[in-house]
Amino acid sequence: MEVRRDPVGLEGEIALADGARLPLRSIRPDDAPRLVRFFHGLSERSRYQRFMQHLNALPPSLLERFTNVDQRRSLALVVLDPAGGEFVAVGRYAPTGDGANAEFALTVADAWQAKGIGRRLLERLCDLARRAGYQALYGRILDDNREMLDLAAKLGFTRQARDGTELIVVRPL
Repeated sequence: MEVRRDPVGLEGEIALADGARLPLRSIRPDDAPRLVRFFHGLSERSRYQRFMQHLNALPPSLLERFTNVDQRRSLALVVLDPAGGEFVAVGRYAPTGDGANAEFALTVADAWQAKGIGRRLLERLCDLARRAGYQALYGRILDDNREMLDLAAKLGFTRQARDGTELIVVRPL
């Protein structure tokens, strides 16, 4: 698989309400150690909310899939701590089975939550998915993940369905 590195327009930064500016770029294959450190730095609750199961480690197959992204149809962006270059957030989308829509996932490190990073990153994912030609962006969110459900609602996602303890939200692009 040929993986393009940092397509035009993806490198940049996000500005937070407090004036802080955090670097943003696409994930790369050599980011595997950073992604492992990010994963292990998450609380058990944050890991469960992201993966919807208890994981103590990222399986090698997931690590490979998460860092080797075919950026023709999928995208994974990372937000970096300007002080040390570690990940503070990871957001991604990938096509759904129909190919006309995409599904997103988003995780912000516990220490960086409630600073507007998730909002800025999800806004960026929506914009890039629209530019990539997707008709809608979907998300699966645990029904007790109030923060993510509130964020999705603020960004125009509506609840489409329930699947057990998961709510499926969608935003037309």
